[in-house]
Amino acid sequence: MSRQMVRPGGRSARVQASVHAAVRELASEVGRDALTVPMIAQRAGVTPSTIYRRWGDLQELLSDVAVERLRPETAPGDHGALPADLTAWAEQFLDEMSSPTGRAYIRDALLGDPDGSNAGQCSAYAAEQIDVILTRATERGEKTPDVETVIDGVVAPLMYRILFRPDGLDAAYARRLVTAVLGPTGR
Repeated sequence: MSRQMVRPGGRSARVQASVHAAVRELASEVGRDALTVPMIAQRAGVTPSTIYRRWGDLQELLSDVAVERLRPETAPGDHGALPADLTAWAEQFLDEMSSPTGRAYIRDALLGDPDGSNAGQCSAYAAEQIDVILTRATERGEKTPDVETVIDGVVAPLMYRILFRPDGLDAAYARRLVTAVLGPTGR
């Protein structure tokens, strides 16, 4: 189990919450590139050594905050049928991830990630959301692809385009990916 999946309790949880809040507040006030560990520590009410001990360095801290911010806050919407559910989810995913803030979080999540666990956690968030959509469709009696097929056919091309070829990226592209995965009849 990766360290991101373990939610600490007690003082550790309070330190994490206050440091994460300090990062978010300061990033909006002075900009992400102006952040320093001493500045964050002062705002969070902890010592810089607490941050270094817990996160290692600024980039790992920013990465941890980014992974937390990329965690979906709600379950995917239920629109009554798989094509509508998956299309709405893909459009929202594209909207959030391709925004300047979303792109910054993706970069930060990957930059402070020497062992790949943050990338894995972000991928798990998407897979969990897709699984909810597919499970719901199966319970309605709809034929569904598996999670990995949707990851490969929808999420992977969206992420590639968001990171490397953002020009002309729009909801219509997301809809075309969903149609290609589900087939013209919506599976």
